[in-house]
Amino acid sequence: MRQDVKERRAMVDYARLSLKTLNTDEYRHLKYLIFWPLFGLMFMFVERFYHADTYYVMHCALDDIIPFNEFFIVPYFFWFVYLVGIHLYTLAYEPEAFKKLMRFIIFTYSAAMVIYLAFPTCQQLRPEEFARDNIFTRFIPHFYRFDTNTNVCPSIHVIGSLAVLTSAWNIDRFKTVGWRIFFVAAAVLICVSTVFLKQHSVIDIAAALPICAVAYWVCYMRKQ
Repeated sequence: MRQDVKERRAMVDYARLSLKTLNTDEYRHLKYLIFWPLFGLMFMFVERFYHADTYYVMHCALDDIIPFNEFFIVPYFFWFVYLVGIHLYTLAYEPEAFKKLMRFIIFTYSAAMVIYLAFPTCQQLRPEEFARDNIFTRFIPHFYRFDTNTNVCPSIHVIGSLAVLTSAWNIDRFKTVGWRIFFVAAAVLICVSTVFLKQHSVIDIAAALPICAVAYWVCYMRKQ
């Protein structure tokens, strides 16, 4: 049994990777990585160059109840570690899991881009001043200028978190109680951080859920 687990976790040997071997079964999954620069260009276009005539404001009653809390900047930025980490692990040890992860991301992120273009949204929830003065509140105005308040629904942060969670949930290595608690807790904290930092409305979280549910069925439940 231990030998089977060891073999299943064997690291992919990228030392033999070349243009000639890229099309082999061992390395073909790397082609999915081309999506990331393409997505980056599309997101930059939507955020920096495309300006809609009308942006629909995302707001609900729950947004007014949730207080601003700058300490949620920690789980918000942990999202990058969370997302990159699962990519590195699956690339190294679980190529099949990597392919499913990327299919999930391609499906959901592409859907989000289409929605941003067809239904431009924004939020007007950001505080004009902060109750406390600390390293986080001094950083957040710079963060707000970099990360605009447009194209918010559905939340890419939520979609990315659920992509990591669903991938980890289907990897044998992470099916222990401890790992599952970690991945769920991290996903929940990242998702709620978006509303406590006033980066998103609760509506943006809710809108991400059905997109991820469909992607989960397509990428993990449906017979390939």
